[in-house]
Amino acid sequence: MNRYPLWKYILVACALVIGFIYTLPNFFGESPAVQVSSARATLKVDLKTLERVESTLKTAGVENKGTFLDSNGVKVRLQDTDTQLKAKDLLEKQFNPDASDPQYVIALNLLSSSPQWLTRLGALPMYLGLDLRGGVHFLLQVDMKGALTKRLDSISADLRSLMRDKTIRHGGIGREGERIVIRFRDEETRSKARLTLDDNQPDLLLADQGEGTDLKLVATLKPAAMKRIQEFAIKQNMGTLHNRIQRTRRCRADHCSTGYRPHRCPVAGGAGHGQGQGYSRSHGNAGNPHGR
Repeated sequence: MNRYPLWKYILVACALVIGFIYTLPNFFGESPAVQVSSARATLKVDLKTLERVESTLKTAGVENKGTFLDSNGVKVRLQDTDTQLKAKDLLEKQFNPDASDPQYVIALNLLSSSPQWLTRLGALPMYLGLDLRGGVHFLLQVDMKGALTKRLDSISADLRSLMRDKTIRHGGIGREGERIVIRFRDEETRSKARLTLDDNQPDLLLADQGEGTDLKLVATLKPAAMKRIQEFAIKQNMGTLHNRIQRTRRCRADHCSTGYRPHRCPVAGGAGHGQGQGYSRSHGNAGNPHGR
């Protein structure tokens, strides 16, 4: 014999069905995506931007699982992370030809793989926090051109001081691309300078160029020296990231013990020359990417 009226059983069944439907998106997982948004308030992302994204990917032969435009910008759903990174690089070059003055933000993202009918019902997956996602994953890419330029400029200044201390006359010292050029008026002075640099600058490869009164001594970094610069840039950035993480941990521990939780916690450390520019350029992918 039923103890409760039939309408109560029907109500419980309906609640279970609705709950099950709104739980389904969590079982479909997420797919990698790339998001294109405006970096300036005066620049709008519209249907023309969407068409430009689709055309760029189609020309490069990059397959995608769909593109769409929403309030945050253009989003492209992709097959896997390798395709995601390739698409990001393509769109970065297309939309930001001048890296020093970017007009668009090209970001990695994750999109729900649940069917559209669930999305239209407002059934969205539960977005996990940083701790449940397994922490932060950083991709460090050393800007070798910037690091080498900085190192060569420093060496140029050292060479000027060295030539002055050794009383070696020259016609000027300057950096030309990834090499340092020292000018001389006679062979004897150039030979003396070459011997001096061999003794004091072991990281440089020296080559004689020019003839007559326009003699040059061209110096470039040895491969071993370039490798040390790259390793130092990465080590510098790793140290910066480590310091920031440790500072954040101490800050959170202090706030937990006192019960005080401020809006933000200051972190220590500065950008090194290593993704990045060292930057290195350091790209992080963490937490809830949907909130970007």
